[in-house]
Amino acid sequence: MNQEINDYNDSQTSEDKKICDLLSSEINSFLHEAESKIWHRHPVWFLDGNPVAGYSKLKDSVRLLFWSGQTFEESELQNEGSFKAAEKRYTNAEQINIDDLKRWLEKARNIQWDYKNIVKRKGVLIRLK
Repeated sequence: MNQEINDYNDSQTSEDKKICDLLSSEINSFLHEAESKIWHRHPVWFLDGNPVAGYSKLKDSVRLLFWSGQTFEESELQNEGSFKAAEKRYTNAEQINIDDLKRWLEKARNIQWDYKNIVKRKGVLIRLK
């Protein structure tokens, strides 16, 4: 695992650390080809330089985020922001459904919008896959 992500997880409270450790383990395992790093102070996984999945500690939960998640057609994911991102929030590790997570990660691999070039395109997103 990326040491920066491990340090991020270790800095969380006990329950949030369990959530973060489980998420990072599953994401690393499933998206083994992805580059992972701390980006904007949060763990994020990239495919070909494009952010696809990550998580962050919020005040009352840990938010799992998929940059192209609004196009996954998954009722468990809630729209986030004004682009194509969608999220799922957790307050304990037992809430994480591994089958759902793996399905979402597969969609993150296969359904992507080009966030890498969003600034160059002045906020316009183009679908890559």
